[in-house]
Amino acid sequence: MIRTIAIILFFLSVFSACEKQKPVVYMIGDSTMSNKSDLNYPERGWGQLLPTFFDSTIQINNHAQNGRSTRSFIYESRWDSIYSKLKPGDYVVIQFGHNDSGETKIGRYAVPEEYRYNLVKFSRETITKGAHPIICTPLVRRNFENGELTEQHGVYIGIAREAAAQLEIPMIDMYARSFQLVAQLGEEGSMPLFLQISPGTYEKFPEGKIDNTHFSEFGATTMAGLFVEGLKEQQIDLANYLKK
Repeated sequence: MIRTIAIILFFLSVFSACEKQKPVVYMIGDSTMSNKSDLNYPERGWGQLLPTFFDSTIQINNHAQNGRSTRSFIYESRWDSIYSKLKPGDYVVIQFGHNDSGETKIGRYAVPEEYRYNLVKFSRETITKGAHPIICTPLVRRNFENGELTEQHGVYIGIAREAAAQLEIPMIDMYARSFQLVAQLGEEGSMPLFLQISPGTYEKFPEGKIDNTHFSEFGATTMAGLFVEGLKEQQIDLANYLKK
């Protein structure tokens, strides 16, 4: 009996040690990436659906938060709490821009120079821990004019690309990928990707809601799929943990 208990305890300790050594993917970003707590409401972030693409040998911790920019993520000490936990072999997926570029968003707006500085800060500090940063450009908004999808986010897209090139780290161009997809689907065909609520469907929005920034579950899954495509195409090591 004692020997049996000892064996069980041994295997539990081994299992626990393995669990502790799992690589962790930390996701930092805004509402387009974040987990949504109300599962009865149809909005989803793409980081919320990303775990469905990966196997159980890696852990995904989504720290993206609604309304956050690189600036507010730092000033609220959200980055510090992640940095303190980073270990060699972990990953940090970085996607901001929607709120950084909003000049009217007090406390969130980051001028282009600050946005660049913050992306570099996240990335360099990740590297000092032996972990791997991946910068993503922000996702497209469904904003059509005369049947044509409009360019968005101004200089911030280019800054994210430049920051990754400067540091010679992986960059997945989620903006270019999502822009191409939404433009190809067209104004009507792209609607199911985004949060489109019919009148009378939810008590919270009796008159319905048309949200061309945030995603339905289908849209969030699709955007997560674009990220996964980028991992595979660039042969980023994180792709080794995808489900076979």
